[in-house]
Parts: sequence; C-alpha cells; structure tokens
Amino acid sequence: MSNISRRKIFVSVAAVGLVAAFTAASCSSDSSNTSSPSPSSVGTQDNTKLFHEIYQQLVETDTTHSTGSTTDAANVVKRRLLDAGFAEGDIQIFEPVQRKGNLVLRFTGSGQRKPLLLLGHLDVVEAKKEDGWSTDPKKLTEADGFYAARGALDDKAMVSAFVANLIQLKREGFKPTRDIVMALTADEEAGKDNGAKWLMENKADLMSAEYGLNEGGRAFLVDGKPALQGVQVAEKTYAIYDVEAKAPGGHSSVPKPDNAIYALTAGLNRLSAYRFPASLSDAVRDNFGALAASKTGQEADDLRAAAAGNSSPEVLDRLSAVPEYNALLRTTCVATMLTAGEAENALPQRAKATINCRILPQDNPADIERQVKAALADDKLAVTPKVDPAGGISPINGDMLATVTSLTKEMFPTAAVSTFMSTGATDSKYARSKGIPMYGVSGLFMESADASRIHGVNERVPIAGLDGSREFLYRLVKQLSQ
Repeated sequence: MSNISRRKIFVSVAAVGLVAAFTAASCSSDSSNTSSPSPSSVGTQDNTKLFHEIYQQLVETDTTHSTGSTTDAANVVKRRLLDAGFAEGDIQIFEPVQRKGNLVLRFTGSGQRKPLLLLGHLDVVEAKKEDGWSTDPKKLTEADGFYAARGALDDKAMVSAFVANLIQLKREGFKPTRDIVMALTADEEAGKDNGAKWLMENKADLMSAEYGLNEGGRAFLVDGKPALQGVQVAEKTYAIYDVEAKAPGGHSSVPKPDNAIYALTAGLNRLSAYRFPASLSDAVRDNFGALAASKTGQEADDLRAAAAGNSSPEVLDRLSAVPEYNALLRTTCVATMLTAGEAENALPQRAKATINCRILPQDNPADIERQVKAALADDKLAVTPKVDPAGGISPINGDMLATVTSLTKEMFPTAAVSTFMSTGATDSKYARSKGIPMYGVSGLFMESADASRIHGVNERVPIAGLDGSREFLYRLVKQLSQ
C-alpha cells in the first residue's frame, strides 16, 4: 500500500464503519460459515500447500525500498511459473531502475473477451524488530492461528494467491475465454514511478484490460463470522500545494508590518475555515445507505437522505461534523508541514507550508487549485501545485460486481457486499486513469483490529482467512474467465 505509505489508508474509514452496519445481519444468520471455506478437493489441498510455500518465499524476500529488491521477488515468481509450465515468452520482467523489477505474465486465452488484469505490488514498507515487533518482521512466523511478518498482508498475501491460483489453473488445463494478465509491481509503497505507473505509461498495450482486481478492498469479521465484503471502486486523488510567503526581513528589534510568518499563517487560517463543496458519487451513496442500517435517529435519517440523493444543506452540515463522513463527502485540504525564518533574532524572510489535499475523483484538480488560492486570499502567497491526477471511479454495476456478489454469498453467506471509496491511494488509480475499471476485493475476512496493523508493528493475517481468500480469488478469476 502507499506514501504512498502516508498517502494510502488501506483500511478505509468508510470500510471500517461498514462493519457495524452489518453486525446485526451477520450475528442473526443461522449459517455456521467461518472465515474460510473447507477445502473441497485434493487439488485444492495441494494448491493450498503450494500457496503457503510461495507466500513464505515471497514474504522472506526483502523488498523494502532501502535494502530490498522487487527484481529478486519477480525472479522468485518467474521460476515458479516456469516450473508450472508457463513458457518463457509468457513472462516478462521490466526493471526501470536497478532493484525495481516488475513482472508481467500473460496467461493466453481464446480472445473471446478483453483481458482481465490482476494487479499486486511486491514492495513493502520498512520494518525493524527494535520498533516493537514481537517476532522477526523479515521471517514468516506462525503463532495462535496467525502468520506474522512485514508484508504478510500488504500485499504479499494477494500476490501469492494470484501466483498460486494461476499455476493451479495452468495445471488443470484451464482454457480461459480471455487473456489473464498478472502484473506484480515495484514502488507502490515508496510512491515512485517505477511500478504500476511506469507499466501503464510504457507498456500500455501489455496492460490493456476490460477490468481488473487489486488490493484496496477489505473483508471484515464480526463475532468470528464474515460480516462485510467491501469492494473499493474509487479513491481520492493525492495533491500537494506548497504555499510560500516572502518578506524583506530585518532585525527583530525593529518589527515591521511585512512579516512572512504572519502573512502565511493568516492565509492558512482562511484556508482552514474553507469547506469545499459536497459531491456524492454512487459509491459513497452506496456506502452511506449501508451505514444507515446500523444507526438510529437523526444520523440514520441523514445517511439515508444522502444515500437517496436528497441532501439538504442541513443534512450535509450534520454529516460534515463527523470527520469520517466529511472526508467522503468532499475534497479536503489540510496543512501538514511548516518551515519559517532564518534566525531567532531576525525577521523572517521566508515562510513555507505544505498543504495536503485529497481530491474527490469526480472533482477537477485545476478547479481545486483555484479554490485553494481563493481561500488563501492573498496574491502575494506563491502556490506551487504537485498533483497526481491519476484516478477515476469504476462502474458499480456489470459483470465484475455481480460475480463478486454471487460468489461472496456462495462462500460467505453471512457477509453483505458494499462498494466504497477509499480516502487513500493504491496502484488502481493508474489503471483507472487509463480507462481500466479496477476493483479492490480480497475475500480475506479478518477482525478490523488486525487489518489496522498494516504498515505498523506486528502485521499479521489469520491463516484461516488467508486460505479462504486464496480460494475466493481462485473461483473469482476462474468465473470471470470461463
């Protein structure tokens, strides 16, 4: 996931909130289904073993930005694919810069339909045992029904499932009706341009697809039962604005009205009071409709009104008072860094602030920049934008979501399905910006407390949920390609 690690909230607050919306439905179900379906065949059992082997091998391959190599991990996968019978020509490794390798596999189908893209990233965020880990973060450790290590969840669980499942399909002699393209990438966490963005810009024909699967969705347990399969269909665009004030300066013993710090802070105060217009996408309305089921009183009424597209100014004001709702309703901009002055006894000649904006996918970044400048209300403040325009909203109807919904009901009967918008970022944004609808969905059911360990100490994943996810993704890819 990504700053990219700071830029990405893998577990969207919206998704976390949705857990409560389906608690009653989950707990009242008569089904005894747990977080993982029982293996139904010897073939499935064999592939679970293979999956665990690949998973351990990838987790224990160092792919951190500082010392690791996604090229090494790509070569690990390539050897597995070759051993399974894929041809050398089916597999390509692209290394835009040293140690930043990306693997692309094409599982050739009949061509009756456009390809399916399976996207996952090989890199992980840094982790040191001395930061408080109870196990070695570089070694996959099993304890109490969990696997723990850096990358155990983000994103080597999904990557390993994709690899093991395509190997299983190859060994079964499966003939897909479409090409299946698996892209395992570098630099998602580091926020560099050597991974998915590079592939989308430099290998567009290779990456072309009708739609794709990626991380970004979350599946939650409540009281040990699957409660919600959240499907991520949109993300906010990430933008930075550097705002700088300049002044002549001078000796602090003779203050002057032209003070860079005062000018900058005055503008920031005006920006802090500005509220961008609300704009609700279909995904957010779907989210709010689900949330309303767990609420009562005015809050439930307001969520239902917003979900139905009947948001009065009063409704929006009440919802906006909740930070999690506010982040879903509108673009947000907030000051995150500040530097100013040259010496304690000198009037400041420069003052600079960093403004972090998360822009709704349906908003125009150029219009947001105009609003930022208008809110600062000082032409002497220099505003320098650094905007990543990638993004978009995937359709919330059609073949992909229908298949996800039916398969979820088949495998996890107690779980509801809902789409949502992430307030952070994944590599899906680069595919969406090229017109490829992407869907974040995993089938990896776990407690929200465990999901929140991503990027932190003691990242871990329930083994039962991990195996259930592999089986879910196997069936999903097969159904979408037969």
